[in-house]
Amino acid sequence: MDIKRLTERVWYYPHEEERDRPNLGYIRGDRYVIAVDAGHSAKHTSEFYAALEREGLPLPDITVLTHWHWDHTFGMHTVHGLTLANRLTYEHLRSFREEIDGRVEERFFSLHQSIAREYAGGEPVIITMPDMVFSGEMLLDAGNCPIRIYQTESPHTDDSTFIQVMDEKVLFVGDASGGTFPTWEKDPVLLAKLRDTIAAIDADIIMEGHWVPQTKEEMLQDLSE
Repeated sequence: MDIKRLTERVWYYPHEEERDRPNLGYIRGDRYVIAVDAGHSAKHTSEFYAALEREGLPLPDITVLTHWHWDHTFGMHTVHGLTLANRLTYEHLRSFREEIDGRVEERFFSLHQSIAREYAGGEPVIITMPDMVFSGEMLLDAGNCPIRIYQTESPHTDDSTFIQVMDEKVLFVGDASGGTFPTWEKDPVLLAKLRDTIAAIDADIIMEGHWVPQTKEEMLQDLSE
């Protein structure tokens, strides 16, 4: 699979349904390269990096997590550079690591069939903690490329982080619009808050975790329905 370009500074490595792999984002500033999400496993991350190398693109300096779920974070132990997450994401990862310690088959592989497919080759499950933690909001200057990174309410998890590439008018939202695992039910109050949040953001392209790029108008329409 090849990496796809969205704008002058933004690319993404496409999602895959079979193994529930999310889109992995890539933002190239003049000083730093930022990735969005760490991948489902070491294999997923390595395939992403191989796609970058085929395009002659440098590996990331910082990988930002959109939320704690395994398909977005369990490749973190093999990422290039540092990792960044909000405080709640850090706490969720630490709790889940303790929960499945010594009980991977029982507690993790049984959650969803896509997990068994991702780890079918016997790859070890390794959960590492983010290198850097923030709360609320931060602004990162990647070099003539300001990036706003901030927590937001969503019906999917309580630890959603948005990554807004401001001058490129691209917004990475992870799985924020999805329901709560495993029932996928969506709290209508949180869904309405999410819609209002996105409506107020200056963005033309919205990147969800498991879908194709959308315009802001398409995203808002989906949230209204």
